[in-house]
Amino acid sequence: MNSIQTSRFQTILKWFVPLAAVLAFAAWMYISPEGALGKLDAVGYAVCHRIDARSFHIDDRQLPLCARCTGEFYAAGIALVFQGFASRKRSKLPSRGIIAVLVFFFLAFGIDGSNSYLYLLKQSTPGALDQIPNLYVPNNILRLFTGSGMGLALAIVLYPIVNQTLWRDMDGRPALEWKTFGALIGLTILVNLLILIDSPIVLYPIAYVSALGTLSLLVIVFAILWIMIMKQDNTFEHPKQLWLPILAGLTLALLMILGIDLFRLQLTGTWSGFPGLG
Repeated sequence: MNSIQTSRFQTILKWFVPLAAVLAFAAWMYISPEGALGKLDAVGYAVCHRIDARSFHIDDRQLPLCARCTGEFYAAGIALVFQGFASRKRSKLPSRGIIAVLVFFFLAFGIDGSNSYLYLLKQSTPGALDQIPNLYVPNNILRLFTGSGMGLALAIVLYPIVNQTLWRDMDGRPALEWKTFGALIGLTILVNLLILIDSPIVLYPIAYVSALGTLSLLVIVFAILWIMIMKQDNTFEHPKQLWLPILAGLTLALLMILGIDLFRLQLTGTWSGFPGLG
């Protein structure tokens, strides 16, 4: 493709991607439940089982994501924003010590998730599974803390990889060091404790942050995929230049959420958790 064809193609994309984004957003707004929290429910619906008993509530109103996913995606969202301010264009993975802590978070997430899933199977399909022992009785406190640990791990690993893909001039220092890592963990623990107070003053913002954290992760992944397909790796010098990949990522993320929502709604007939699971 010569330079003239490339220029024409880029011009077409600059018109097509915004139009596709508007259409995808309009379709999602039309399909998703009414109200602001209903729109957040539609985001959670695409990635989370949304079982009522395994979720936090504002009065009788279930949050968009279960306790584990709430922790995972709010923590990932906060960690991405935190690194955006603290780390800028730093592109090196954290030290081995920090990675070891992240591996521990990952293992805790896997162990608690597996134990919780086994407990769910025993509750929903009694019989032969009754004899399978659980390590412990799962609860929403453990789901929240192991989920938020996993969210930190995802964001802390993803952030420098994104920087390695985007920038022409990268900062070769680690994206997080022990001081900033400790601050991020402390912030997460504080937010978790506030969530456990079960106050609407905390849970309303967390509903938004967790759903937007979910959407942000999807947008970032699809935007990076777009950049790789367009062969624009390491060509960006300023965040303002990222508007088209981010908009393309948002479009693809909304289309994925819309597709999963429609499939699951057709399958279950409800925006709530999977029928028969509790």
